[in-house]
Amino acid sequence: MKQFIDQIGTSHSFETSPKRIVSLVPSQTELLYDLGLEENIVGITKFCVHPYHFKSTKKIVGGTKNVHYDRIRLLEPDIIICNKEENTQEIVAELRKICSVWVTNIATIEDNFQMITDFGQIFDRRTEARKWNDKLAFALSDFKNFIAAIPVKKVAYFIWKKPYMVAGSGTFIDELLKLNHFQNHFASKERYPEIELEKMEEEGNLDLVLLSSEPFPFKAEDGYEIARSTENAKAILVDGEMFSWHGSRLLKAFDYFKYLHGSI
Repeated sequence: MKQFIDQIGTSHSFETSPKRIVSLVPSQTELLYDLGLEENIVGITKFCVHPYHFKSTKKIVGGTKNVHYDRIRLLEPDIIICNKEENTQEIVAELRKICSVWVTNIATIEDNFQMITDFGQIFDRRTEARKWNDKLAFALSDFKNFIAAIPVKKVAYFIWKKPYMVAGSGTFIDELLKLNHFQNHFASKERYPEIELEKMEEEGNLDLVLLSSEPFPFKAEDGYEIARSTENAKAILVDGEMFSWHGSRLLKAFDYFKYLHGSI
C-alpha cells in the first residue's frame, strides 16, 4: 500500500497505481495526456479542450462547477482529479462517495512543479514527470533572463464582465503577472474581486488593461469601454490559457509571454 498527500493535505492510499482517471480540470487533463496517460483517462469536462481529439474519444461528465455524478460513477474510476479553485468543496465531498479524489492547489510555480511530481509518483510516470519539470525549469530560467531588462508596468487583469471581475492576490494569474514584471493594480485584494470601472481612475494610473479570453471571452470593443475609465492605459486582449492554466501548458506560456512583450 502506497500513501500520498495531496495539495490540500488529504492522505490517499493506493495498492497499485490508479488505472482509470476522471479529470475535472482542463489544464490537468492536458498534463495527464502529456505524461503519457491518454489510455487511462476515461472522463473529462466539456472544457477539456486539449488535446482536441479528447472531445470525441473521452466521456464528457459535465463542467467544472456542474458535474454528472451518475456518469462518473458508471465510468468506475480509481481516482478523480480536482482543483481547489476549479471545483467546489461540495463537488469534492460528493465525489468522495465514488472513489479517491485528488485535489490540487496551484498558486505558485513551485506548486506547479510539485503537482507534476505528485502525478509522476501516483501514476508511475516518474521519468516523464521529471522530464517535464526539467523542461519547465530551463524555460523558466530562460524567461527570467529575458524579462530582467524589461521595466515594470502597472496592469489590471480582467476575467469577467457583468459584473466586472479582476485577478487579485493569491492566484496563479497574479503569480504569472509578477513573473512578467506586471504590477497587479488589484494585488491588495484577494482572489477575484468585483470592481467598479468608475473608481479605477480614482485609484491611480494604469499602463495596461489585460482582457482575458477566458473564462469571459472579451472582445476589442470591451477594451474601449474599460480604457475610458483610465487615463492612459492601453487595453489588449490576452490568451487566458497562458495566464491561468497550470501544468504542462506553462511551457508554451513562456514563448507566448515573449511574443506578448514584443507586441506591447
